[in-house]
Amino acid sequence: MLALSGLLPLGLAGPDRSDDAAHRTALQQWVAAHRAAISDELIGLLSVPNVSIDRDGIAANARKLQQMFAARGMELRVLEGAGVPYLFARLPAEDSSGGGDAPVVLFYCHYDGQPVDPARWTVGEPFTPTLRGEVDDPEARLYARSASDDKSPIVALLAAIDGLRAAGIPPNIEAKFILDPEEEIGSPNLEKVLVPHRELLASDLLIFADGPVHQSGRPTVVFGTRGIITVSLTLYGPAVPLHSGHYGNWAPNPAEKLAQLIASMKDADGHVLVEGFYDNVVSLTATERAAIDHVPREEPDLKERLLIARPDGAGRRLQEMINLPSLNVRGLSSGWVGDEARTIVPASATAEIDLRLVKNVEPLEQVERIKAHIREQGFTVVEEEPDEDFRRTHPLVVRLAHGAGTRASRTPMDTPLSRSLIEAVRRAVTVEPVLLPTLGGTGPLSRFEAVLGLPVYGVPMVNPDNNQHSPDENLRLGNLWDGIVIYASLLRLPPPAANDND
Repeated sequence: MLALSGLLPLGLAGPDRSDDAAHRTALQQWVAAHRAAISDELIGLLSVPNVSIDRDGIAANARKLQQMFAARGMELRVLEGAGVPYLFARLPAEDSSGGGDAPVVLFYCHYDGQPVDPARWTVGEPFTPTLRGEVDDPEARLYARSASDDKSPIVALLAAIDGLRAAGIPPNIEAKFILDPEEEIGSPNLEKVLVPHRELLASDLLIFADGPVHQSGRPTVVFGTRGIITVSLTLYGPAVPLHSGHYGNWAPNPAEKLAQLIASMKDADGHVLVEGFYDNVVSLTATERAAIDHVPREEPDLKERLLIARPDGAGRRLQEMINLPSLNVRGLSSGWVGDEARTIVPASATAEIDLRLVKNVEPLEQVERIKAHIREQGFTVVEEEPDEDFRRTHPLVVRLAHGAGTRASRTPMDTPLSRSLIEAVRRAVTVEPVLLPTLGGTGPLSRFEAVLGLPVYGVPMVNPDNNQHSPDENLRLGNLWDGIVIYASLLRLPPPAANDND
């Protein structure tokens, strides 16, 4: 494995060498000539249902992927130990003209998807891919579950290999691939694969191909992901729903109590008031702050498109807020609403909350801070369903349940490896990529840091308006075509700069 020395100063573009331009042109021409075949392969993969908890569907996807990798001369094998098909393949370096050992890059993708509600899809069916437009139109959209999250990057990587071979441009890295079948449910079995296969997976760096590019549409390099832990709060009222005329003003209403409790957790600007919530946050470095300053302004367009009159954050930029922990109420349930509404005092109320984490903020410690805050508001916190006697003797009871949690990851932006990656993306597109210290979403990347000791990077390729996790998930085809060229460049990381004086 190669230890790369320093490269160009962060944010300064190097010259567009003639071979870079020739390679880029050759790859773009190959992609243009093979758009129909590439989109057909993606459609075939998207047609296989892949909801995480559907083991039969996941197995069918694994078989499909094994066929696709085999077509490129790679064996996609199942890594034993997890009970579900985590998949691994290796592509050896073919060009060692740079001298020394070839760097080893581990590419991470996942092939499972979120649950679907077909009744809420307005374009086609979740697993019957629908193309709106022509493959030669970069604005055409392909609609299907996992069109953007995360099957299209897998196809883009395979197409990048095809394009390099067709153009006679050999990869100068050893590429390894790990495909996760349960990312959308937190990758609960990932460590069972990483620990016994440390030697097989050993690499210089990990690149994850997930998430959207920046709102500006410019190519993007990500240096970290947020962590997450989910919390469920259930408050109890009367044993059964009660007539609000006969019992209102007397029977405590759990929906109202829950609303008051949630309101106590934030101020009017969205700042979390839970004591210690922002403790242990690792401050952004000067390099990271400079990168955020250079991110194209996205807030005006987002406010217009999303109908947001005044964002939270007291005027701070979205990218600043992403680098802080968050408390988000992702769902509320109590009684009935709409046509089902009735005049009752509900028997219970539930709030589902996700806590996004940043580097050095531990998942379970954040949950303990939430518990302490709830107790300070006069509530009794329990972890199991309270029995009747307990409810008779405790006036304010909250049952709190939480998930396992995933830590955040963050890689320094100004290391030699970081600069090499930035330069690879820059050479593929001839423009300055957007550099983000942290992606807003979460993946299991911190486990690769912890178990394998790898620096973790993200090079997303899909459009930011892709409806990820939602009905009508889609992929803008222009992002697919550009992503193939970018991923081809990642398979040819630039060599260290001989004149670097950092």
